[in-house]
Amino acid sequence: QVQLVESGGGLVETGGSLRLSCEASGRTFSNAAMGWFRQASGKEREFVAAMRWAGGSTEYADSVKGRFTISRHKVKNMVFLQMNTLRPEDTALYYCAAKPVGANSWHYWGQGTQVTVSS
Repeated sequence: QVQLVESGGGLVETGGSLRLSCEASGRTFSNAAMGWFRQASGKEREFVAAMRWAGGSTEYADSVKGRFTISRHKVKNMVFLQMNTLRPEDTALYYCAAKPVGANSWHYWGQGTQVTVSS
């Protein structure tokens, strides 16, 4: 089992920045990748960004490319999402997720942290 705890959400004005953090505990050595998803009110959860834990390769949703950056601290088992030039449409509950080695889907999820961007 892997436990994920997010932090860093809040209220920010359009154009502002926030940095989300996610701390993983438990069987963290089994994670092949970690990522961020978000769910806006009344919408389905969508992919935001992901990073291969070993090699560090990254992937981003088109809507956040050039504005968001995912990074990790391997020793602390943490993943971060630096969000710049925030827009009102970035308002959502942001979830951290982990994908175990050999899995085809994201198995573990955090409780979410709210990001609200005011216009």
